[in-house]
Amino acid sequence: MTSDLSRQDAVREAAASGIPSALADLGTLVRIPSVAFPGFDPAEVQRSAEAVAGLVRDTGLFETVEIRSAVIPGTGEQGSPAVVATRAARNGRPTILLYAHHDVQPVGDELLWESSPFEPTVRGGRLYGRGAADDKAGIMAHLAALRALKEALGDDFDLGVALFFEGEEEAGSRSFAQFLSDNADALRADVIVVADSGNWDAKTPALTVSLRGNTRFTLRVRTLEHASHSGMFGGAVPDAMMATVKLLATLWDDDGAVAVAGLTERDADTPPYSEETLRDEAGLPQGVSPVGRGTILSRIWNKPSITVTGIDAPTVVNASNTLSPEIAVVISARIAPGQSARDAYAAIEAHLRAHAPFGARLEFSDQDFGDAFLVDTSGWAVEAAREALREGYGVESVDIGVGGSIPFIADLVREFPGAQILVTGVEDPHAKAHSPNESLHLETFRNAVLAEALLLEKLDARTSQA
Repeated sequence: MTSDLSRQDAVREAAASGIPSALADLGTLVRIPSVAFPGFDPAEVQRSAEAVAGLVRDTGLFETVEIRSAVIPGTGEQGSPAVVATRAARNGRPTILLYAHHDVQPVGDELLWESSPFEPTVRGGRLYGRGAADDKAGIMAHLAALRALKEALGDDFDLGVALFFEGEEEAGSRSFAQFLSDNADALRADVIVVADSGNWDAKTPALTVSLRGNTRFTLRVRTLEHASHSGMFGGAVPDAMMATVKLLATLWDDDGAVAVAGLTERDADTPPYSEETLRDEAGLPQGVSPVGRGTILSRIWNKPSITVTGIDAPTVVNASNTLSPEIAVVISARIAPGQSARDAYAAIEAHLRAHAPFGARLEFSDQDFGDAFLVDTSGWAVEAAREALREGYGVESVDIGVGGSIPFIADLVREFPGAQILVTGVEDPHAKAHSPNESLHLETFRNAVLAEALLLEKLDARTSQA
């Protein structure tokens, strides 16, 4: 029997030696444009699932490896393909469920990319490409850690492992809850690692302990039955653009803070974070001031925000001297931990109806809801994760909040109430997930793989009842 120290040394060596092949496999996945949004080729998402399933099978660790999907409730449509793999625990060891997603965001304006978005490119210590960080790197961190564990301990270790590599997270995880219900027996675990978040910086690991919720919807504002001549009627007739601009402006006060009654805030301390760091990480130029009140991180982690993410209106090239009869906008709100997304949506809708100018007619549609999440940090798995992060990165980990949302975590809590959930990730603040020039910091990836491999080793040395 090898000692704990030699086990860990073996894991370290195996994790380090496996990085080149892990990055090569990541490059293969990045080349697949697996966008699950409507209007994109679903065959690419299927191809991505097959590629991921092949990498899972190649580990030789799992008793079952399957590509599965679930029906999207209320539609009859089949959701995007996910990869599920299972390996039963033995000798009283716990089971860990490793989650990541293989679908990616659309490219956006390809002219803004410095290299082809689906051709992995290394420069400046970073790997560029759509999905290189979010979240195909999460998949490869899981697989590289498992490969290291197998190389160090052999394939007869006792830890139970389940994999769930989703195929529609970026498109809203519409079949997620149904998928969990359909596959509960395969996915049930003592510990769940969701590798879809970020770190404090490129050198400092983090556990995400709070996430804001979100609600997204489409608002249509109508003031006219048809378009009218702006010269003949302008000044007497309200056009929809005027009404929309005035209405949207009521959502924020003069500081840029949300001004909607009924949206709540969470009272929690935040670590120091300077305006200079915000400018660097967010790309906020000098002369443009931040918005909101309170500490910067409290605004991002603990308070609501509202963003207009899309608008349907006459384009500049098609502009004419016309009063627009109808304007449509997409509104995305982030909800402070502690408030349900549906309650927050109700407050926003009530505000907009109360402030509609000139009697403008409002129509709300395409509502989407995702609840916030607060991690219970009292469990043994959290302590094991903090130890593994410290050992993997060489510095103490930080507990962070995240202004973004992972709505499906609420589904995990509901389906598996006894599981301890760890939210980790391979991203750093310069990863630009969802944006042009998305990238993965290579040193962060190496440390993340080592940290997760060490976590797996610690769980393999533990009984599930301990």
